[in-house]
Amino acid sequence: MAASSQLVQIELSLPVRQPKPEWLRAKAPVGENFHNLKKLARGLGLHTVCESAQCPNIGECWNHRTATFMLLGDICTRRCGFCAVPKGKPGPLEWDEPRRVAEAVATLGLKHTVVTSVNRDDDNLGGARIFAETIRQIRELVPDCRVEVLIPDFQGLDEPLKIVLDAQPDVLNHNTETVPRLYRSVRSGARYERTLRLLQNAKASAPATVTKSGVMVGLGETMDELLEVFRDLGSRGVDILTVGQYLRPSRDHLPISRFYTPDEFRYLKQEALRCGFRHVESGPLVRSSYHAHEQAEATRTV
Repeated sequence: MAASSQLVQIELSLPVRQPKPEWLRAKAPVGENFHNLKKLARGLGLHTVCESAQCPNIGECWNHRTATFMLLGDICTRRCGFCAVPKGKPGPLEWDEPRRVAEAVATLGLKHTVVTSVNRDDDNLGGARIFAETIRQIRELVPDCRVEVLIPDFQGLDEPLKIVLDAQPDVLNHNTETVPRLYRSVRSGARYERTLRLLQNAKASAPATVTKSGVMVGLGETMDELLEVFRDLGSRGVDILTVGQYLRPSRDHLPISRFYTPDEFRYLKQEALRCGFRHVESGPLVRSSYHAHEQAEATRTV
């Protein structure tokens, strides 16, 4: 019985619908910049995680001409319980993708750009090479643009991480997402210790590169578990931490355990700063790339 108590219980019946609190209501995406960026992404055949992951901040960010480009297609090889990105068998890697992303960055005149990807467990080395080439192509077209990458775990392989770090991104982000107890249901195919090792190795291999990670709340974790994760990340030299509320994309995804209040997010920020992070972004609508430029400035990389 002791072992079974550690299993993650997923509701089989429909949970009671919880109305969103007032502080979780984002503005609908409108405006000329929003439509222009959407048209640009379509014209260059690019994907954005803003759309694929149903980010609540898409209106605000796109109106500020900020977007997070998603490499390696829009089909993920993993089936994480929280994620809205489509899952299945992906198509072949597109080796022209780095040039198209760089063109979009140049057209938008970005000073700080974020590039992420789906998981491509079918070709970790190929995925890493496209990340690295994207960094190089952006630097060639827009030399003064800082580049932040949000990478997958590459199944714990060292060579893909080295390939990305050799391209010298300004910020290397890999999200922890949740507490170890919930990994089986929340992060399919991932391992908590693998995430910690990646972040630790990145800082050891490239000390000048700012490292970053993000955590969601509202999946059934406890405060004590969250604080233990903060301590684990802080002890690995992670520079920036983001903490945001999990929002259920559909009934096919994990239910929301509860909504954290703004006061609780402020508490989590205070506790995280005690763990040694150089910057902490904590709030209901915070996502990995939300205010990324300001986060980089706070760590004096810009």
